[in-house]
Amino acid sequence: MSKFGCEDRLNTWSHAPLSRRLAIQAGSIGLLGLGMNHVAGLSSLADDNIGDENPRQQKSVIYIFLSGGLAQHDSFDMKPQASEEIRGEFRPISTATPGLQICEHLPMLAAISNQWALVRSLTHPYNEHSIGHHVMLTGRTPTPGGFQPSRPTANDFPSIPSIVGRLFPRKNNLPPAAVLPEQLIHVSGRKIPGQYAGQMGEAHDPLFIEASNYRDTSYVHGAFPEYGFQRWEGRTTPKNYQFEAPRFELTPGMLRDHFASRLKLLESLESQRRTLDAAATVQQFDRMREESISLLTKSTVQKALDVHAAPARVQDRYGRNSFGWSLLMASQLVRAGVRLVQVNLGNDESWDTHEAAFPNLKNFLFPPTDRAVSALVEDLNDRGMLDDVLIVMAGEFGRTPKIFTFPGAKSNLPGRDHWGALQSVFLAGGGVKGGTVIGSSDALGAYPKDDPQRPENLAATIYQALGLPRSIAWKDKLDRPHYVYHGDPIPGLS
Repeated sequence: MSKFGCEDRLNTWSHAPLSRRLAIQAGSIGLLGLGMNHVAGLSSLADDNIGDENPRQQKSVIYIFLSGGLAQHDSFDMKPQASEEIRGEFRPISTATPGLQICEHLPMLAAISNQWALVRSLTHPYNEHSIGHHVMLTGRTPTPGGFQPSRPTANDFPSIPSIVGRLFPRKNNLPPAAVLPEQLIHVSGRKIPGQYAGQMGEAHDPLFIEASNYRDTSYVHGAFPEYGFQRWEGRTTPKNYQFEAPRFELTPGMLRDHFASRLKLLESLESQRRTLDAAATVQQFDRMREESISLLTKSTVQKALDVHAAPARVQDRYGRNSFGWSLLMASQLVRAGVRLVQVNLGNDESWDTHEAAFPNLKNFLFPPTDRAVSALVEDLNDRGMLDDVLIVMAGEFGRTPKIFTFPGAKSNLPGRDHWGALQSVFLAGGGVKGGTVIGSSDALGAYPKDDPQRPENLAATIYQALGLPRSIAWKDKLDRPHYVYHGDPIPGLS
């Protein structure tokens, strides 16, 4: 089998002696419903470590997903010559790339434009959030049979993280793909389709690292920076908001009730790995449970997840908010061996700027995004890793050319509606040539003028950056192949 073989991988556990520290940790295995047959597997992982200084050879991707839909006119494809109802309130500024202008409220990104590129012509036919998410998170434009906007189904196409998780082996006891800082869940409670394994089966759902844990019902639950999106007003982060860096280590003398709080967090991760299809075997269940429990013993896992342990200057560079901490965690995860990290910024469709678009973008959404994304690009570049990590930033669609006042808007301030026909996509690293602009839009910023790209092309660009061959496929329970590529990578980026 090649290194990209598509059968499920079963870990082969070595039987190394138990260290004292591991014995202490393993002493609580009974609380997790495990037997001593699991201890050998844990011991083989206890002392495996990777230094940050070691050069990375593998390729990785960080996919920043702006749920709600970023307005192309107000960010990366401004139309200063258009009428006011099209161009909006913001003005363009020059970047470090001659002739390339972006929004005045993205100055930090403008200063490093020689390290990133734009695709201004990505298009798909949908204007509704759920199918838009499905299209952009799976890289598949067709609507799957039986699609339900209100919930994920087993017939949905598998998400990009699910595909990556299926095709790559684990490294350093970390999964090949992870999603953070939480799942995309609407304020109504419905889970947005497109995030999960769908046709692959729930056993291949990606690992969700739930790190944004504010749940006050007076605010929308979600990954917000200085902003809890309410569609008409910005809100500053509540004082008791926490971005939790999950920890799994057991210490000597830990009381049962203290352990229970960590067990609850662990079980939220484990439940995503242990959900089996009807045909799944006991051995598969056992493997998933071992993978989850072994997180307890892994110092590199703890280090990758603990953003608050990063030096103060690094946290300040990224921003001490959900945007900054999430991208810092993504950087730490790829350095530890994760191949793809999807970062959801933010929840409840925070970028769905139907009203009060300009004050909300200016005051709450753009500042942390500008700081965090530019910090990620520069941090990876400083580490000599930028060529090995592709950064992609997109949403489920763009926004309408014409601004309007939303019926019933409490603020009486204008915004833009959903618009699948056009959006701008930001890319950096992974061999992308800085200052490049692929495609263009018409005078109104409504449709691609030239070089249109589809979600399939963007997904193919991600898979190519990871080194996946064009012929690769995964097989379902009936041994039928499902090919990963459904389009060509976007040309001209490198």
